[in-house]
Amino acid sequence: MTDSTAIIRLRGLRLERGGRVVLRDLDLEIARGEVVAVFGPSGSGKSTLLSALTGELAPSAGSVEVLDRPVPAAGRALLDLRKGLGVLLQGNGLLTDLTAAENVALPLRTHTDLPAPVIARLVDMKLHAVGLRAAADAFPRELSGGMARRVALARALALDPPLMLYDEPLTGLDPIACGVVMSLVRRLNDTLGLTSVVVTHHVHETLPVADRAVVIADGRLVFSGTPAELQASSDPLIRQFLDGQPDGPIPFDNSTFAGAVSASAQDAA
Repeated sequence: MTDSTAIIRLRGLRLERGGRVVLRDLDLEIARGEVVAVFGPSGSGKSTLLSALTGELAPSAGSVEVLDRPVPAAGRALLDLRKGLGVLLQGNGLLTDLTAAENVALPLRTHTDLPAPVIARLVDMKLHAVGLRAAADAFPRELSGGMARRVALARALALDPPLMLYDEPLTGLDPIACGVVMSLVRRLNDTLGLTSVVVTHHVHETLPVADRAVVIADGRLVFSGTPAELQASSDPLIRQFLDGQPDGPIPFDNSTFAGAVSASAQDAA
């Protein structure tokens, strides 16, 4: 039985990259208003899952429904769907020759016909929402890592998307900045009526603001439940990941590293 309040529905999902199966037999529903944390070892397919939600990667089997409709394969329908998605990338993706305000204004200028004064007011509101209205005229190089991440968050919110996707939002941030960003994720989710999917390996920083935790490992969904249920789990795979144990059911795969090095060497040649 499906949840009529679900904003994301995955059924029998199978995802492949380069002929390799990354995720298989994945069934998952995310309800409107939830903050869902997606955990898993490096290379487990967390970011690949986000690629399926945004339509960047088509499933090899199963289905992906986002915002009450199947994710289109391409074309205008896919562009329209993406307008309802706010995406915060690992590297922020801020344009270095634009100020913070100009970066936030970019989606509004690209996807709407709003007059300049209205866009300026909306930009001011988005920067205020992340506590950076005073930094409107600063360039990305003049911002700290945490500030740049918050500007990127303001830009992701520019078109008022109902669904926010965060890809490792805490990468490279100090503990204080991590706390600020995750507090913002929770507060904005609640005050703006959003749904948030946070892909991360920062367990302890993310669990306090999450409604539900999902763990992906070994190409499959191995856990879905509340943060308290996750922390109380005695499953060896879950405990290895949460406790950072080097030995256990999750292998340390040197072939992934070797493949990356080989590809890098070929690119440099």
